[in-house]
Amino acid sequence: MRDHFELQAYDAGGRLGELTVPRADVTVETPALLPVVNPHHETIEPGRLEEFGAEMLITNSYVIYGSDEVREPALEDGLHELLDFSGAIMTDSGSFQLAEYGEIDVTNTEILEFQREIGSDVGTPVDIPTPPDADREQVEREMETTQHRLDAAADFDAGEMLVNAPIQGATYPDLREQAARDAYATGLDVFPIGAMVPLMNDYRYGEMIDAVAGAKRGLGEDAPVHLFGAGHPMMFALAVAAGCDLFDSAAYALYARDGRYLTVRGTEHLDEMEYFPCECPVCSAHTPAELREMDDDERTKLLAEHNLHVSFGEMRRIKGAIRQGNLLELVETRARAHPTMLDGYRALLEHVDQLEATDPASKDAFFYLSGESADRPEVRRHHERLARVSPPAELLLASDPDAHAGADAAVWAVEPPFGPVPRGLDQTYPLTAELPERLDDRAYRAAARGITRLAETSDADITLVDDGWPASALDILADSVDRSPASGE
Repeated sequence: MRDHFELQAYDAGGRLGELTVPRADVTVETPALLPVVNPHHETIEPGRLEEFGAEMLITNSYVIYGSDEVREPALEDGLHELLDFSGAIMTDSGSFQLAEYGEIDVTNTEILEFQREIGSDVGTPVDIPTPPDADREQVEREMETTQHRLDAAADFDAGEMLVNAPIQGATYPDLREQAARDAYATGLDVFPIGAMVPLMNDYRYGEMIDAVAGAKRGLGEDAPVHLFGAGHPMMFALAVAAGCDLFDSAAYALYARDGRYLTVRGTEHLDEMEYFPCECPVCSAHTPAELREMDDDERTKLLAEHNLHVSFGEMRRIKGAIRQGNLLELVETRARAHPTMLDGYRALLEHVDQLEATDPASKDAFFYLSGESADRPEVRRHHERLARVSPPAELLLASDPDAHAGADAAVWAVEPPFGPVPRGLDQTYPLTAELPERLDDRAYRAAARGITRLAETSDADITLVDDGWPASALDILADSVDRSPASGE
């Protein structure tokens, strides 16, 4: 067991945790956002990042290694002194430069030694970031190279420095799972899912989620998962619900330099804005017109501050949602911001069995917001648990059980999307769900699957009172289920 990562609470695949970083002597609450700091281009002084909520940041050890300006100060005074940051510091190894330029002039062992010497709290070996859509042979070959380097990192004397074990595999979920399993077996400490930036840049969130789900299948629950390069607040909730714990963002600064303004629904361009839809200190004290009139440095600094405020605000919102048990409602709200986010949410729900394994059995409320709600883990769990029920020999299912009080058969409620509601359970989660009056067909189809599950796992003679169910739901009922028209038909 990895005793440096302790889990506190779950919702779907999302979790609250504590990552103990011994070299920094700090504990970081997860999910956590790590601002990316370039020591040559500090849009915001690293020492100020704690004002926004940063407990950990990330910088590139390869950039420091190759810089005459900062290499010696880093070796002499240490990374924390160089960056004036008292929290935990993670360092990347140069893999990004390797992906961009095809080569770097440092070995795996040399960069690990350098990270240890400058006082990194979490170091990274040089993995091979295979791009999406590479052919399978290339992916497997580069995975093998990465694994050799992880094995070497596991044998390296890192002292108190935690060491990342990056997971590659491109867009092959089975290879992501294999890479994760091999990385986990090294005994290393933190597990970044690598080479994801191209997918996110192209809004391929469905494939991103499939890659994350594959990696999660290969990892133990005590493995902290870092989604490398995931810096836009729009997708934080989705990635957390899939099981990611750490995120790093250069977007706050890069977008600010380009006049771009982050929101939880996407990105706005300052030149096109008349009002700021935000309550952060920057937006409360300035108008878009005022920022446009400022010099480039001041405007960039204030935009970066806003971008950090909205990013850390979303991370706090996600933590609260996990604690309250409504993370998937937040994900669904964010999914409506962009069609490709909806692709990501639907991909997430295709892995419902993984989500159900850690999703709490009881929460405060279930809100049915759209057809996607019919595929949530709570619905799947209810259907599976119907196999444990022993219904009466003659069972009538009706949306209004009281209207059939005189029936010869026992009467249970039927509630889309859950299906049969055994007596005495109607006030238990998730059957206390808040539902719209106008349900979509997917809710009824989910309920029909629940009825079929009960029919297939019991000997009861089941009759459904058909009071306007759509044909698409009735068509998937088990043949053994009889139908009866509603009263008055």
